Amino acid sequence: MEVKKFELNDIVEMKKQHPCGTNAWKIIRMGADIRIKCQGCGHSVMIPRREFEKKMKKVIKPVSEA
Repeated sequence: MEVKKFELNDIVEMKKQHPCGTNAWKIIRMGADIRIKCQGCGHSVMIPRREFEKKMKKVIKPVSEA
């Protein structure tokens, strides 16, 4: 399986869309759990790292570009 690389403040695309209509999320905390913030409505969710890696599709905008 491919190892996905992501960093703090990256904008990532998740496999499932948020109810507000977007699937772009910003990583705002990293550790054993990862907190992500919806770029559409501002809602934040904390999920285990393993679950996040499974549900993340790709990095849309790496922090190194910003």
